[in-house]
Amino acid sequence: MSLFDWFADRRKNAPAVRPNQAPESDEGDGLWSKCPECGEVVYRKDLIAHASVCKACGYHNRIDSAERIRLLADEGSFEALDVELSPIDPLAFKDRRSYADRLRDAQAATGLRDAVVTGLCRLQGLPLALGVMDFRFMGGSMGSVVGEKLTRLVEEATARRYPLMIVCASGGARMQEGMLSLMQMAKISGALQHHRQARLLYVPLLTHPTTGGVTASFAMLGDLILAEPKALIGFAGRRVIEQTLREKLPEGFQTAEYLQDHGFVDAIVPRTELRSTLVALLELHGVVRQPVPVTL
Repeated sequence: MSLFDWFADRRKNAPAVRPNQAPESDEGDGLWSKCPECGEVVYRKDLIAHASVCKACGYHNRIDSAERIRLLADEGSFEALDVELSPIDPLAFKDRRSYADRLRDAQAATGLRDAVVTGLCRLQGLPLALGVMDFRFMGGSMGSVVGEKLTRLVEEATARRYPLMIVCASGGARMQEGMLSLMQMAKISGALQHHRQARLLYVPLLTHPTTGGVTASFAMLGDLILAEPKALIGFAGRRVIEQTLREKLPEGFQTAEYLQDHGFVDAIVPRTELRSTLVALLELHGVVRQPVPVTL
């Protein structure tokens, strides 16, 4: 078999990569990844080393919460909060499957209790309260546990006088919890108001996708709103809006670039530049570095 045939065979049998999907581990046949935007085939370890951003076209593959924390926080500095909180099924909700079964499957598949990880960390020694939503867990939907963890994070940031970042990746409120899910919008927003009254910095990062009740609440309440390139950001879907308004929406509507042009997003920051950008913003707003604890 020629080298060309070997590569062709590997690519033919490699698992398909869906848009904005985080790279798989490079075990077995998952050594290569094909960019869904430009078709460039790259070695997965090289892709991960470049923050899962395609070097050829800048396409941002979706990454999970653990990878996001690794890219942002100083090594070993992240201290998770409220890890024991787990969702329940207060409405005994069932569609094609029960909500309880969906929760168990999502927890088994992701290793998470729910769709957000919260904690305190440092960025080049600068303190930060950090919440990271994980789209793998039921589409990053916001239920009562997501809302409670984010509210507690904001309250902890206010008490410690920490700046705050929430990385948004969500389809919106979790319908299986009904009003208990929708009330989280107001609860988080109220906590953010106290954080703002304390004259503390809040920076949300809108990633692909940020939609529904998340967009309608804490995603759009930042002092500075950042977004990743070409992220889908909106409340209702394009088709719903077009059917309601009975008119065609502009090209690129609900992309990060469109929203920046219309004043809803302050800056679009490539993932490879996010850490340095955030450090610069924290320093600009007078955040003081903390001494690194010494272990004896």
